[in-house]
Amino acid sequence: MFDVAVIGGGVIGGLILRELSAYDIKICLLEKESDVAMGQSKANSGIVHAGFDAKPDSLKAKFNVLGNRLMPQITKELGVKYKNNGSLVLAFSQEEMKTLEELKSRGEENGVEGLEIISQEELIKKEPNVSKKAIGALYAPTGGIVCPYELTLASIGNAMDNGAELFTKFDVCEIKKDVDFIITAEDGRQITAKAVINCAGYGSQKIANFIGDFSFTVGGRKGEYILLDRQSGGFASHTLFCTPTKKGKGILVSPTVDGNILLGPTAEEVDFDDRTTTSNGLQSVISKANEMCQGVPHHTAITSFAGVRAYSDRHDFIIEESKVQKGFFNCAGIESPGLTSAPAIAKHVAGELIGKTLNLKKKENFNPIRKPDYFFSELSVEEKNEIIKKDPAYGRIICRCEQITEGEIIRALTENPRATDIDGVKRRTRAGMGRCQGGFCQPYVAEIIARVNGTDIETVTKNGKGSELLVGKTK
Repeated sequence: MFDVAVIGGGVIGGLILRELSAYDIKICLLEKESDVAMGQSKANSGIVHAGFDAKPDSLKAKFNVLGNRLMPQITKELGVKYKNNGSLVLAFSQEEMKTLEELKSRGEENGVEGLEIISQEELIKKEPNVSKKAIGALYAPTGGIVCPYELTLASIGNAMDNGAELFTKFDVCEIKKDVDFIITAEDGRQITAKAVINCAGYGSQKIANFIGDFSFTVGGRKGEYILLDRQSGGFASHTLFCTPTKKGKGILVSPTVDGNILLGPTAEEVDFDDRTTTSNGLQSVISKANEMCQGVPHHTAITSFAGVRAYSDRHDFIIEESKVQKGFFNCAGIESPGLTSAPAIAKHVAGELIGKTLNLKKKENFNPIRKPDYFFSELSVEEKNEIIKKDPAYGRIICRCEQITEGEIIRALTENPRATDIDGVKRRTRAGMGRCQGGFCQPYVAEIIARVNGTDIETVTKNGKGSELLVGKTK
């Protein structure tokens, strides 16, 4: 019996779980996949938006600005990489310059600080590789970047370290309300909870429908990306946007917190299962990036990927208690700037929504601090040698591109939330994220997974059932 069950292991569900783990209640997270951060929080631009784009008085505007202010402290506590690199919205015509003035006024009304319209000369000083056709830009110094799946993993791990429980492969197929909510999974497992928080992303409409709530619909919009190698990391220092359209903020050129350059995303209406990359989609990313900047080093591309972001027919965040069933809360349609807004949404849901349903009392022993996943690479040679003396596994390099050790991979397989497959290790350690994309290290990672879990290597998968690396032994 749980006080609260959170459905959906993305960044919204993860930070809500962490916020609730600070209270003396019993909580759990239900995730349909074999790992967390498998939906929108996996294939995401990782941008911490300043807050000038959202319409004033909307939930997007409110939580964007609040979340932006909370992000430095949250990431510090969770040991997550964050950089306040600032953002620039480029204008290529006088009409677009007028749009920038509107964005600046809107942002100031939303409470965004430091917004400034800069000239072409100032723009090129900040970003020498920007196209000379750009005639000015909106500069937002409070913009930043963060790793979306790292933030998700860290928040859920910290919540679990503080007593929260995680149930993976829990694909909800029914929710009934008796005295409490009875949540049933496809495999027959059941969870009982006094309150339910629906953070299921593109599955949130289905989850709401289970209790008879048909107050919103959710659609999918696919975005395709291209990732450039770290050798191109100095190409841009700020996040570079086009002037936004009705479909979104458009294709961007941005550094990542790990030193790569990210190009994308496109915006295409699709079914939620469509995460394919296409030649047309990737070509549009390349073309737009070339319009924004000169000399984009496309030859350093190491991978491409696509993600599907959910949006609602209300075209704003849905954060409310269901009018159909008390104690059931919807957090749906959390499209951009959802990642930025997540810390503020979590505080609001815990305090304003759950706090009115349950008697929340702070834990005396809550620990908000989590050791960084990437702590080893940041140590001095002397500090590394001290750790290697205690645990020789940290002295064995497994991923040469990213310099990831066996000790770090073992940690990913044993700390909360535990990795269970190749991609799970990749998201936690970056083993396989370098130039060769796992071409050299993947067999060694698979062997470590099998050894630590005490299973046969033939059962190790890349990302769940159906993606086994090996089909049998030849000798």
